[in-house]
Amino acid sequence: MSTIWNAKTYDSERRRLVPCFDQFYGTAVELVACTARSKPRILELGAGTGLLSGMLVERVSPSALFLLDASAEMLAGACERLVNWHPVIAAQQLTDPLPAGPFHAVISALAIHHLEDDKKIDLFERVFEALAPGGIFVNAEQILGLSDWHQRLYERVHLDGARALGSSEAMIADAEQRMKQDRCATLSAQLAWLRELRYERVDSFCQWFRFAVYAAWKPVG
Repeated sequence: MSTIWNAKTYDSERRRLVPCFDQFYGTAVELVACTARSKPRILELGAGTGLLSGMLVERVSPSALFLLDASAEMLAGACERLVNWHPVIAAQQLTDPLPAGPFHAVISALAIHHLEDDKKIDLFERVFEALAPGGIFVNAEQILGLSDWHQRLYERVHLDGARALGSSEAMIADAEQRMKQDRCATLSAQLAWLRELRYERVDSFCQWFRFAVYAAWKPVG
C-alpha cells in the first residue's frame, strides 16, 4: 500500500481528506490578503503542487514568489500551476537554509508538522529572520490534541468527514499510514514558541478539530 503522495492526484485527494478545506486554506489566504503589503515577496514552505500559492495569487499579486518543497515532482506541478508568476523553486528540506529574504509573507500548509518540535522552533526562528519588518508568517497546520480524549475526537471527526466527502477506505488507510509519521504539536505550544521568538500579534484565526490556522508578524521596529 502506497503512503507517498502522488503529485497528479494530490489536489483532488487533499480536498477529500480535509473536510474544512475551503475555510482552512481560505483563512490563510485572507490573512495575507488583508495584512501584507502591496505586491509582496512571498515564500511558501512545503509548497507541494502550489495549492495554497495558487489560491493566494488570485487575491494578491506578488512581486516575487518562492516555492520550497522536498519533492521535485510536486514542484513541477507547482511550476505548471503558477507559470504566469515565474516562481523561484527550491527543492530542499525544511531543515535546510531558507532562500534569501526579505519576504513580506511566509506561508505554509500541512508541512511543518512533519518536523520534530526542536526543528519546528528552529524553522520559526529562521522564518523570523527571513521576514521583512511587519511581515506575516501564516501556518495552516494539523495540530495535536490537548489530551488523548481530544486526539481521539480529532481523528474520528476528521476521518468520518473525509469518508463523507468520498474518500475511499484505501485513501483513508493511506492517510492513516502517513499520519503515523507526523510529529504534531499542540496549538498552544506553537503559539507560545512564536511569542518567545519575538513575533507579535500571535494568534489562532481558525480551528476545525485537528486543523488550525495561526499567524504571527515580525515587529516593524
